[in-house]
Amino acid sequence: MSEPQKKFQFDLSGGNLALNFANTVSFRLTDATERLVDYNHLVFFGMQSGVYSFPERLFTIAGQSPGLGKSALQKAIQFREHLYAIFTAVVEHRTIPGNALGWLNFMLQEAADHERLVYQDRRFVREWVYLDSYLESVLWPIARAAADLLTSDEIQNVRICAAKDCGWLFVDRTKNRRRRWCDMKVCGNRVKARRHYQRIREK
Repeated sequence: MSEPQKKFQFDLSGGNLALNFANTVSFRLTDATERLVDYNHLVFFGMQSGVYSFPERLFTIAGQSPGLGKSALQKAIQFREHLYAIFTAVVEHRTIPGNALGWLNFMLQEAADHERLVYQDRRFVREWVYLDSYLESVLWPIARAAADLLTSDEIQNVRICAAKDCGWLFVDRTKNRRRRWCDMKVCGNRVKARRHYQRIREK
C-alpha cells in the first residue's frame, strides 16, 4: 500500500513532541484551524516527528476500519486539548485542570503497557512495542514527552507565542530566555509587518 497523498507539513518549532502535538491547531486564539483533519494526518504527524518511519500497517488498518480510525483521531484530539490546558495553565500560573491531568495520567498508564527497557550498544534505552499495531500508538510517546517535560527544569522555560492570534507553545532555549514567538519567520515577521503597516498609516 502506498502512502496516502495530501500530506500536511506540520510545524515542529515547539521544541518538544508534546508541545508540537498541542500546536496542531493553527490560529488557535482567533480563527482556529484544525490540522488533524483525518486519521492519516495523525499518522503524518507521527512520521514527521520521528515516532514512525513508514507505518504502512496503520494506514491499512484505518483504511479497512474507518470507524476505528475516526475513534482514534477523536481520542487524539481530546488528549491534545487536555495537554494544551495543562501547559497553558503552567505558563500562566493557573490551577492545573484536574480532568486534564487525569487524562494525562491515564495515557501514561496506557503508554507504560507498551514500553519496555532494553539493553543495546552498551546502554539501556526505552523501546515502544507494537507501534504499528495500535491506531492511537502515536499518543504513547507524546504522553511520555509531556510527563518528562512537566517534571524537568525546562518546564520553567515553556512559553506561549506572543502573537495575539497564535497560542502555540514552545520551549525557550535561547541564552537570555527572551524568545517571544513560536517561529520568528512566521509569527514574528507577521507581527513586525503589521506594526510597520500601522506606523505608515499613522503618519
